[in-house]
Amino acid sequence: MSRSRRKTPIVGHTTCRSEREDKKLWHQRWRTRERTALASASPDALSAHLPLLENQVSSVWSMGKDGRCHFQKATARNIKSRPHGLF
Repeated sequence: MSRSRRKTPIVGHTTCRSEREDKKLWHQRWRTRERTALASASPDALSAHLPLLENQVSSVWSMGKDGRCHFQKATARNIKSRPHGLF
């Protein structure tokens, strides 16, 4: 399959394969805080309740991947860093 191409040519900047565990922890924290806020709110305050923002629960910078770039730029960078441009 030498002519196959990625459907989305974007890769992460790290060797971390997935942020699945980080996302699971984030959603768990977010749901817990939302549940406690809704349980402790009065009936009048429920209509004015706004959900928590992602940045209030965790930081994107503490997750496994540190940004993304287009695949062509990433491979060109990797080829330049290897001796004689060999794989």
